[in-house]
Amino acid sequence: MADQTTPIPTADPVELATAPGTGLAADLADAMIDAGYSPFFGTPCGVLAPLYSELSRRAGLITVPREDNAVGLAAGAELAGARPVVLMQNSGLGQSVNALASLVVPYGIRVLFVVSLRGQHPDMTPENAAMGRLTQPVLDVLGLESRMFEPSVPARAQISELAELTTAKHRSAVLTVAPDAFGWAA
Repeated sequence: MADQTTPIPTADPVELATAPGTGLAADLADAMIDAGYSPFFGTPCGVLAPLYSELSRRAGLITVPREDNAVGLAAGAELAGARPVVLMQNSGLGQSVNALASLVVPYGIRVLFVVSLRGQHPDMTPENAAMGRLTQPVLDVLGLESRMFEPSVPARAQISELAELTTAKHRSAVLTVAPDAFGWAA
């Protein structure tokens, strides 16, 4: 039987380098790396693609097919002394609730999560609408503090605040990212 594997299309690096928001993605990647975060685990996300590209070039990004598996890998990395980051869509956050509620939160495992907000303006696709409405309430119920990425605020200041929060409170934190923060368009 012939190999039926289809390669996953990747973005043209030249297009990504000149895409709107790429400078912000580069700033955010640098801020996380300079703050000592590593390793980076991510599941595919078009909204976060410029950030994935920047992290891949600067520090390496480990692509994980399921978000709950990425959470588990990050938990293990943190227990081994690393400062891991998990990048995912908010739909993946929904898929990861059990791993968060039964492992990360009760045991005070410190992971920085970067979560894209699909289903919120300008991404009004029906398949993302429910998680768009549920993301913040889920984070609140889990007790995970979150901050919205603000393009007008230096990325280093935002990451510094989240790093202090995870250290002081010995728990994970979430940086949420609007669909158009790095130039994604419907």
